[in-house]
Amino acid sequence: MLRRRKTSASELKRDLSAHGGALSMSQNTRTFFNFSQLVLSAGHLKPPPVLKHSKVTYFEVEILDVQSKKQICIVDKIPPSSTLLDVKHKFHKASDTNGRLSYIECPQWYPSRVGLQLERNGPYLKDSVNIQSLAASSIITLYFTDLGQQVGWTTFFLTEYTGPLLIYLLFYIRLSTIYDQVESTKNFRHPVVHLACFCHCLHYIRHLLETLFVHKFSGGHTPLKNMIKGCVFYWGFTSWIAYYINHPRYTPPSFGHRQVSLAALAFLMCEAGNHFINVALAHQNHSGNKACFPSPTYNPFTWLFLLVSCPNYTYEVGSWISFTVMTQTLPVGIFAFLMVIQMSLWAQKKHKLYLKKFYPEVRRKAAMIPIVF
Repeated sequence: MLRRRKTSASELKRDLSAHGGALSMSQNTRTFFNFSQLVLSAGHLKPPPVLKHSKVTYFEVEILDVQSKKQICIVDKIPPSSTLLDVKHKFHKASDTNGRLSYIECPQWYPSRVGLQLERNGPYLKDSVNIQSLAASSIITLYFTDLGQQVGWTTFFLTEYTGPLLIYLLFYIRLSTIYDQVESTKNFRHPVVHLACFCHCLHYIRHLLETLFVHKFSGGHTPLKNMIKGCVFYWGFTSWIAYYINHPRYTPPSFGHRQVSLAALAFLMCEAGNHFINVALAHQNHSGNKACFPSPTYNPFTWLFLLVSCPNYTYEVGSWISFTVMTQTLPVGIFAFLMVIQMSLWAQKKHKLYLKKFYPEVRRKAAMIPIVF
């Protein structure tokens, strides 16, 4: 009786195992069927996309001498994204070796010294020009001109303005090599002499500080000969002006204290106005808002923008005219007259550029002097 129960138990275990296997097979079959239906409903499986390698077109730049039209070299493998400055850097390392690029250093033709033109009589191309914009084919022909030794704009202005500041002070202390020592100690200095020294130094210190902290030059250069000419002009006139004002026999202005005070006040106002205009122009350049004409701000010194397109030149001329009235000397008057001519030429040139870019805003303004020109 006990053996029969054991047998029944083993058979029952075997039946449950067989039944469980059948259930597992049924579930697997149903899962596979559901997955098949899902694949069929999703459609055909798409193959992975084939990556196409884009073919980059390189340019060759043939550089010819502007005078003889002879080939200097060919700068090859120039990517389309390159600028003219990149070409100049490669040309700086190039020499004429069978008309092909050879990386042998040519230090005399550094990038700022190289002038490249698309046509022989055309303008010099800017460094920021994209090389692809010049291409009519895969070969680009450019004409080379040696611009001579170059200096940076910061160096140019620092040299030009430091000289007058130091030269004037040398005359102010009345060196024995310039003036008679006995006469210098004998004659009393009029207060206008001290005031003139202060105003002159203030003018050039402002220029130096603005060159360092306000004006931002975009890496441009100018020929060294231009800096020499500018230094001769400013340094020479400063020597002439300082010699007369600081001379022991200098006579004060005809109308005395009143003339000096009013002229000094006008000078200081023009200096302040010039500074605030330069700050406003620099702020516009830093913000990248070059698409509109500079507009006046809450500062009253910038309201001159409503009347003229170049108020910085207006204030500069006003400073030198005021300095002429304050000192009442011929050299200062001649220098102020030349500055009026120079500033008016620069203002007219800039005014024409403003008319092309901002005609509706500039057409009723004068260039430098309100109503006059």
